[in-house]
Amino acid sequence: MGLFDAFKRWRLAQKGMSSGKKRRTQNDAAVSASLDRSPWVRMVIYFAFCVGTALLVMRVSAGGSAPFDSALYALFLAISAMTVVELNHHRITERNSRVILIALSILGQLGLMRFAGWIVTTNVLPYPIAFLMMPFVVAPMVNSVLLGSPAGVFSAVYVSLFGSLLFADEDKALFLCVSLMSGLASALTLRKVRRRVQLLRAGLYSGLMAFMLAMVFGVIDLGSLGVGATSADWQRFGLSAASALGVSLGTALLVSGFLPVLEGLFHLTTDISWLEQGDLNHKLLRRMQLEAPGTFHHSLIVASLAEAAAEAVGANAAMCRVCAYFHDIGKLNKPEYFIENQQDGQENPHDSLTPTMSSLIIIAHVKDGVDLSLKYRLNPRIIDIIREHHGDSLVTYFYRRAQELKREEMEKIEKKLENPEDLPKVDQKNFRYPGPRPKTRESGIISLADAVESASRSLKKPTPAKIRALVEDLVEARVCDGQLDNCDLTIRDLSAVKEVFSKTLRSMLHSRIDYPKDPKDDRKSDLESKQPKAAPRPAADEAAAEAKKPATKTGEPPPAIPRS
Repeated sequence: MGLFDAFKRWRLAQKGMSSGKKRRTQNDAAVSASLDRSPWVRMVIYFAFCVGTALLVMRVSAGGSAPFDSALYALFLAISAMTVVELNHHRITERNSRVILIALSILGQLGLMRFAGWIVTTNVLPYPIAFLMMPFVVAPMVNSVLLGSPAGVFSAVYVSLFGSLLFADEDKALFLCVSLMSGLASALTLRKVRRRVQLLRAGLYSGLMAFMLAMVFGVIDLGSLGVGATSADWQRFGLSAASALGVSLGTALLVSGFLPVLEGLFHLTTDISWLEQGDLNHKLLRRMQLEAPGTFHHSLIVASLAEAAAEAVGANAAMCRVCAYFHDIGKLNKPEYFIENQQDGQENPHDSLTPTMSSLIIIAHVKDGVDLSLKYRLNPRIIDIIREHHGDSLVTYFYRRAQELKREEMEKIEKKLENPEDLPKVDQKNFRYPGPRPKTRESGIISLADAVESASRSLKKPTPAKIRALVEDLVEARVCDGQLDNCDLTIRDLSAVKEVFSKTLRSMLHSRIDYPKDPKDDRKSDLESKQPKAAPRPAADEAAAEAKKPATKTGEPPPAIPRS
């Protein structure tokens, strides 16, 4: 099909009927989207995870016990793990790619532990160093950053249970305790990751946790470091500390380096990436500053409103800020048609257009924004926000204007001044955005912030009561119109969003005090007012004075004195 389309475009280009270029379109990938949410595919992933875990554990001799016993334990632990995911982690199960991520991270850590065990056995390392060389926090760190702290805690618990099956019976409880506490330290440190240095901090904390627990449980013999300690004892102690901290810090560096790859593979975006994408020096944002400064200022305020509201309800604040920056980039194609970019005294281009044509231009900025975002390869979540931030709402101003024109035409028809066949048809569908409606909490918050910020510009002498009433009316109108039916904002969330919007707008639209004048300036103005002013001269005297001046050019006569 792609080859046929390319050949057809080539034939049209040969006839001069096409530029030979294919229009940019958003690849919805309906098949992959349905697979990503299919419960049957998720069941296959669960089955593969259970089998893979059992095989990894079975191939290791568990301290003299039968390998099949360890595999059986791992199989039932895996079944319990997938049951917990299905029942309690709905954010993970809503997309099968996230289930694959959490399963692969746990299996990957078990594989790394087997590899570390092979290195220890091959090189015959001392016991403290051999124990502390185990990677304790790979899965908890990956899942905390990409899927959130709950997923990190889940990974810490189950990777510790699975890993304990790889050790001898006398070391199972020791490994379980050290691995679990190190993983929890990593997950708690990575609750809100906004900088890559936080990954190194989490690696440092988890390494220190493993080292201290190793000393508490006697893995590292502190008694040998007394008065008669030799250099070999201190060297062994230093190598043990280096093993614990080195493995944890190395894990943090590894995760930090692979984050962009994992985000691309599993279609996830961390707060680190959102902050990187929110650079105001982006080409589109720079264009907006120069070509549509009013829209750029509007986007900045919407970003502040949306970020504050998202933090209040527990949504992704970094995503809201970045998506708000780009939500109106479609206005770059025709910035002069949007009122925030029109200068004082400038002619409004909509005055020469019909309301239907004006509404088409206003509505088209959504399609133009999607086109620009695809051209500049913006994040897919930004594209979703651009499409959804107006939902299928009504362009109210031009719809009412069209109704008024229709009423005027009706009056002319009643007076038999015009033909009834010339009566314009006003269909509400022509004045609605194409949608879809907001599907996520972040999209719903940005939609409300956009409406509130636009309407707040029309307030004259804003007061807290006026601002509160405006926010209440706009949010209620959106709810009654069904624009928030498909997102997960609850009544409690909307109450918090309204409170944050009102508070933020009050701080932005507050009135300023009149600064007192300098008393010296007042005395100076009083003296100037008391000085007598010269009486105005009559026009004849002014003309006579001008006549006495020499001519500007040689031979040019002076102006004549008008008669009184």
